[in-house]
Amino acid sequence: MARTHSHKRGKSHSTRPPALKSTSWITMSQKDIEGLIVKMAHEGLTPSLIGERLRDEYGIPSVKKLIGKSVVDVMREANVSPPIPEDLNNLLKKARRIMDHLATYRSDRKSRHALELVEAKIHRLSKYYKRKGILPSDWQYKAVVAQLA
Repeated sequence: MARTHSHKRGKSHSTRPPALKSTSWITMSQKDIEGLIVKMAHEGLTPSLIGERLRDEYGIPSVKKLIGKSVVDVMREANVSPPIPEDLNNLLKKARRIMDHLATYRSDRKSRHALELVEAKIHRLSKYYKRKGILPSDWQYKAVVAQLA
């Protein structure tokens, strides 16, 4: 797949094996795995960090293939999911860092352009999450690029 804001193609990601062949090392039940996910969510971990910890510490390669639900689905059922999805939250943090940089270095045109691209991604992603019902329909991101011009 091509990258969003460049004329280049690139590797999108590594591929996983098509199926779990041997999971004999996993001795945990579905309830135990869900309990671990909820416990880690109460500790304040994000879904990606929960998946990493399950993989590295507990030897669970893919939660979705074992229990039939993703980490986020388990968190939603237990009402411990974050109010804003993780990828959108990471983009908001990135935009905040660029804004802080632009407050110090006002003439940095590359950073201003980078902020425009990040804000475009935020708008696209928020529109998707509103359509899916994950974000409330009145949620809005206030663009900063228009204020800088």
